[in-house]
Amino acid sequence: MSMQTADPAEFLPRRRPSQERSRRRFDDILRAARALLVEVGFEAFTSEQVALRAGVPIGSLYQFFGNKYAIICELDRLDTANVEKALEDFGSEIPTLDWAQLLEKLLDHLATLWRTDPSRRAVWLAMQATPPTRAIAAGHERQLASQVTRILAPLTPGSATGHRQTLAEVIVHVTYSMLNFSIRDGQSHPDAVVQLKSMLTHYLLAAEAEAARRRM
Repeated sequence: MSMQTADPAEFLPRRRPSQERSRRRFDDILRAARALLVEVGFEAFTSEQVALRAGVPIGSLYQFFGNKYAIICELDRLDTANVEKALEDFGSEIPTLDWAQLLEKLLDHLATLWRTDPSRRAVWLAMQATPPTRAIAAGHERQLASQVTRILAPLTPGSATGHRQTLAEVIVHVTYSMLNFSIRDGQSHPDAVVQLKSMLTHYLLAAEAEAARRRM
């Protein structure tokens, strides 16, 4: 498959399971893929190895995923959905005067996810492997940024939507980069999370102050 001319459908599941048995097999494949990716890295990662690890015939895997890129993209989609849920919980408590404490709580939660599940960083790195997968990863980040844009609205009233969108894209990109940096070399680096909290708090305080000036 040429990465430059690949059909976008090649990066999606061929079908999604509708029955309980096939859902279990689908989930088994993805769990096996996560574990394998952490162990061998993306270059050595193959669909055949995933099927072997999952204990399913390779033909069963190909019913769901046409290639290893589709598997990785599905893992990234699931990781994105997980972060979306955390953002939804955070956004439900905004606006509040204690937003900085809520932000710290959210970042602690995300840092714990990254620290306890090394597959998150492995998936993130794998998504950088080709131009199409990088584009899909960027789309997932924009999806999160749109959610953050809505959360920022009560904190930055009067700001243009485009300005809030830019703020949100910076927040999402920096957060992902720093969370992955915080578990580099297979080790936890909590100081990186402390710096992330400080950066985002000051960034949002400045955005809030700028929005207040615009209203004057």
